[in-house]
Amino acid sequence: MQTSNINHESQPIFPAPLSLPLRLLPSFVHNSVLVTTLNQLFSNELKQDELVFLQGKILHIQIEDMDIEYRFTLVDKKLIAADKKQPPDLVLQGTVYNYLLLASRHEDTDTLFFSRRLRMQGDTELGLYVKNFLDGMDMDSHKVPAYLEHLLQKSLPVYKRLFGR
Repeated sequence: MQTSNINHESQPIFPAPLSLPLRLLPSFVHNSVLVTTLNQLFSNELKQDELVFLQGKILHIQIEDMDIEYRFTLVDKKLIAADKKQPPDLVLQGTVYNYLLLASRHEDTDTLFFSRRLRMQGDTELGLYVKNFLDGMDMDSHKVPAYLEHLLQKSLPVYKRLFGR
């Protein structure tokens, strides 16, 4: 995992016209895809109660440059979409590029959060649990195929060239 001194102002921004088709989909579709993926990805952690800190808590993820939001919680060892009417306990905010940096392990969570490229608002204790969980994830033990992680790593420079300012 690398850390870098990337200028926040020069970060790539996903073009609004390209995100329009995704924004037209109802939020329950986005949330269903996300929770299905996360339940598969974290199946071992869910069985071993490593995500119990999310029990009864609503995590709200905002992808700012795509204007897309996800909301989910943990119920009976399963992540489920959360009702939009309930207030979130924790809000994570960032751009597609910064979430890609996190997912690809190109930058660590401390760098992304302390540089304010990813931001948290709400329950501080829950935020620390989420951050520590992300820090402690061993991607090799997850069901993320090696080619997907490699693809994420290789996509960052392409993404930056296409959508950089």
